[in-house]
Order: sequence, then structure tokens, then C-alpha cells
Amino acid sequence: MALRLIKLTKQYEQQLGEMIEEWKEDQERNHTNRSPRAIFKNDYHDFDYYLEHLEISEPRDGLVPDSVFFLLDEERDRLLGAVNIRHYLNEGLLQGGGHIGDGVRPSERRKGYATKMIGMALQECKKLGIDRVLIACNPDNIGSAKSIINNGGVLENEVTLSDGEVLQRYWIENE
Repeated sequence: MALRLIKLTKQYEQQLGEMIEEWKEDQERNHTNRSPRAIFKNDYHDFDYYLEHLEISEPRDGLVPDSVFFLLDEERDRLLGAVNIRHYLNEGLLQGGGHIGDGVRPSERRKGYATKMIGMALQECKKLGIDRVLIACNPDNIGSAKSIINNGGVLENEVTLSDGEVLQRYWIENE
């Protein structure tokens, strides 16, 4: 299978819409989380605005610069998920967000794509000079924990955020 991380372009506008709608339906029906949050923060219907505001280039309002990639199955020409890489950690990200936020669209889960996508994201982190990568997940999300562990993640601890959300914090030595 030919998988690769891509930057979003106009070419994938329709596919993005299909993926986001599938995801939103799953979130409403199954109360799943919105990870990576970066792909849900703006309305994709205004695609030019969405694309222009997908990534953060300069730190502002407690946010750090980031990169957003989409996992593309080249054989099926289908977007399978997305990953958000924060270029460095501020206090909030150190406590709960981490360097990487990722997600796989509901119809493509439990097929090993998250493990592969995190592996590719770690290569992107390496390009950014991030040698020690923090990834956090909900303790109930066993699939996410497995995909982190499969990429060398070592559980440091569990934390409870100010909103009551509990997260497991994993570190990966990105050598």
C-alpha cells in the first residue's frame, strides 16, 4: 500500500469534505474526540479560508507554530486521516497536548494506519529538530495508545487537565 503524508491542496477539497463529514457524524453518534483539533477548527466549506488558516506560522494566543499533514492512500486516492505537529511545546502542550495530535477517519480505523502515520510524523519531527517527542492520548483510547507504543512511546504518567480530562503522556526518543 502506498501511503504518504501530504500538505492539503485544492486538489483534495472534495475528499477533505467527505472525510470531515464522516468524522463529524461519528463524533455526534459515538461521542468520539476531535483529534487532530487543527482540522476541525475552521469550516472547510470556505476552502480557501480553511487552507489559509490550517496551520499556525507565528506563535500567538498561547498557540505555537505547527504543521498539518494528511495521510493519503495513493492507490485509492483517499484521505485516511490527519496529523498535527506542534514545532515546540509551551506549558499547556507540555502538560497535555504534546507535539503530535493525530486521527484516522472512522471507516479506516483498526487497520494500522495510525501507527504508520505516527511513524511518518516522527520523520517530519526529525526534520524540525525534535528529538524527543511527546504524544498524549485518552486512557480509554486503547488503539491510540497502541499506535504510540508501537512507535517507541514510553508512558511517563497520567495527568488530569483543568477541564477534568485525563490524558496519558508518552515520550518517544526520536533518533
